[in-house]
Amino acid sequence: MQRFSRRTFIAGGVALATGSAGCLSGGDESTPSPGIGTIAESTTPGPERPLPSPVAGNPDADVTVTAFEDYACPHCATYALDVFPRLASEYLQSETVRYEFHDFPIPVDETVSWQAANAARAVQAEAGPQAYFEYSEALFRDQSSLGPDSYASLAEDIGVDGATVRAAATDSEYDPTIRADRQGGQDRGVSGTPTVFVDGSEVSEPTYDAISAAIDSAVDR
Repeated sequence: MQRFSRRTFIAGGVALATGSAGCLSGGDESTPSPGIGTIAESTTPGPERPLPSPVAGNPDADVTVTAFEDYACPHCATYALDVFPRLASEYLQSETVRYEFHDFPIPVDETVSWQAANAARAVQAEAGPQAYFEYSEALFRDQSSLGPDSYASLAEDIGVDGATVRAAATDSEYDPTIRADRQGGQDRGVSGTPTVFVDGSEVSEPTYDAISAAIDSAVDR
C-alpha cells in the first residue's frame, strides 16, 4: 500500500485523494500523552481528563474493531462514508463486534485535523456516542468546507448546542483526549490513516473485504 507524508499530501493536492490508500504521518507529537488504556479507564471525562473512546455495536462483543482516523484525510472520508456503513449493516446491527473510533490527527491539515476532532468530542461529551458517530459522519460528508461555522451548524442539525461545539473546536478543549488517542495509536505502530485493527491485529488494507475477512476469522476462532 502506497503511503504519503503530510508534506506530499499538501503538495499533491487532489491527485493524492485518488492516488493512494491512505495518509501518512509526517512526525511525532512532542507533547507526552497517556495511552489508550488511560482513555478507557477514565471515569471523569471532560476537558481535563480524556473522554472514553466512542463505541458502536455491542460493547461486550468478543471481537473488537478499532479504527484510527483524521477528519481532514480524504481516505478517511472514503472509509467513513463507503466502508463503515457496510460494516455497520453487517456486524454492528447484529452486535457481532465492538467498534471503537480513535482520533489520529496526522495532521493532514494543521487546523482542521485538530478542530474537527475537538468538535466531535464536544458532541460526544454533550450527547453521547450515538450522536458522536452521527456527527462524525456529517464531518466527513462536509470535509471540503469544515470550519467553526460548519462545526456549529452540523451540531445544531443533530440537536447539540452549536456554540458549545464551536467553542470546543476553536479553544482545543478536548486536546488531551485527542493527543491520548494519537499517542495510543503510535504505541500500536499506527503511522497513517485510516488504520484498522481487528482484535489487535492491523488489517492490511482498510477495505470492506479485508476487514470483513478479519472479523469473520476472529469470530470463527
